[in-house]
Amino acid sequence: MRTIGLAPHELHANLLFNSDGLAPFFALDSEVKAGEGSKSGEFLQDGERWVVRLSYQDSNIVHPGERTPQGTDWQLQNMREYRLKVARHPEEDSVGQQDFVAHVAPRWPGMQGERDDGSRIEIPVPDGFGEGVNVRVKGSNIEFHRYPELLQRAAIEIGVTGRYFEEPHSYSNVQDAEKYARVHRDASGPVHARDGPIAAMGHLLESDRRGYRKIVQNDDDERGRNLPGYYHTATLGPKRIREAFPDHHLPKEVKHYYAREALSVPDDHPLSHPKVGSSLQASLLDDDETVRWRDLETLERELDQTVLSVLADAGIDIAPSGSGPFVEDSYFEPEVDHSGPEPVGLDLTRVEQKQESVVVRHLSDGLSPVQWEALEMLVADGGQVAPADIADEYSRHVESVRRALREMEDLVISDYADVSLRSEYVAEMVHAAVDEAREATRRAVDTAAKAAEAAERGLENTMSAFIAWAARHGIDVKDAREAQMTLRFGEIEKHGKAIREGFRVWKDAGMPEERYRQAQVQLADGSRGTAWRWLATG
Repeated sequence: MRTIGLAPHELHANLLFNSDGLAPFFALDSEVKAGEGSKSGEFLQDGERWVVRLSYQDSNIVHPGERTPQGTDWQLQNMREYRLKVARHPEEDSVGQQDFVAHVAPRWPGMQGERDDGSRIEIPVPDGFGEGVNVRVKGSNIEFHRYPELLQRAAIEIGVTGRYFEEPHSYSNVQDAEKYARVHRDASGPVHARDGPIAAMGHLLESDRRGYRKIVQNDDDERGRNLPGYYHTATLGPKRIREAFPDHHLPKEVKHYYAREALSVPDDHPLSHPKVGSSLQASLLDDDETVRWRDLETLERELDQTVLSVLADAGIDIAPSGSGPFVEDSYFEPEVDHSGPEPVGLDLTRVEQKQESVVVRHLSDGLSPVQWEALEMLVADGGQVAPADIADEYSRHVESVRRALREMEDLVISDYADVSLRSEYVAEMVHAAVDEAREATRRAVDTAAKAAEAAERGLENTMSAFIAWAARHGIDVKDAREAQMTLRFGEIEKHGKAIREGFRVWKDAGMPEERYRQAQVQLADGSRGTAWRWLATG
């Protein structure tokens, strides 16, 4: 499908190599010693100039002695680890952020590390891996698939056999990866809007308290300067990602963010415009899961599809003629091609309507007193809530609470120890319902009180009926016995309809019509008028 091509940002990966055992580690040690601590070089790759620098650092790996447990001779006196800093030549990368560091450490079964306090821990080595090296790569602004070839070419340049880094082992894995597009600040607003795709995913797709949920909406930079959309993110864990992307498997963070310098650079500078990106969240995978290097193509497709879907949902043209709403930077060139995945329609409205129908059904069917009490505590409490807490708060038997919760399991997530609402959107609707119930109770009490007050003040029974009606609808009646009375409205959406309904009640009570027509109306927003204006438009 024709879409804008996204740019790679960060990549963190562990590339393992074992085809030549510990030979690459020993080779790096020899080159460091030959260079008296470091060694540098320059090479060409795909017509680009790159530079490399080899250095070392001390290691906390416990010395294996004369031989490793597998019998390999270990003739090195000091335990070290090695670093290859590989970067685009400064003459071709004026920004200086297209680079990576490859941290090379040995691996053998049973190896240990030493903590600062002298205690030792085993360093995990994959079963069946044997001896080899782990190359921990951390880089940015390089196409993901290029890292092994650049590592191999850099090794050759500093005198190490390139074959050592030819084929990453199947246990090689990815820890972090991000793809992005830079969007013009005038076009990106719908992405980070309060009702935009990022906020919607964060509110609809995660449990209110259960599991991992993270939504960030920060509109101020580190210096306290306001910049709408400065850092907005939503993280979708593995249990929820399929709600938005049915064929995705990997947990991700979706984000709209500006550079720290955004407000300090000229308006025509790329950094004055935000990025919209998606990154892998490997820490949210189950303990027995990992993203293998061989799955890199799938990972990239999911990241690309996530970003493109968010942009499309926000109404941004993802296949413009020219650059359209996108802004070129040193590493992102807004070009449309046919290699991108088709965006997924973010049917968040479907999720919202499904959750809304659940709430409405429970409310319309009628909730038991115990269920109302449970919901009231859930929306009022900001921490973990247990059925026992609800029982204690309202002097109920805990089994009664659990039974009430089981009867609305599509509204709450409940187990023996704790309970939470199913999503923040459900929480918002339930909160509104609880508030409405409280307000209805207050109005009922207020209605009775005002009717009694009217009787005590000697008002006619007919006037008492009108005041009671007004109290039920949240309308405050002032100066009822004066020449001109005042109707003060609270937060009522259709105040015109309420004014006309009140007029009917007033007339049914046999009260003078002209007195109502001349009543002063004061709305919640502070505006005023005479009642006849709304009666005339009815």
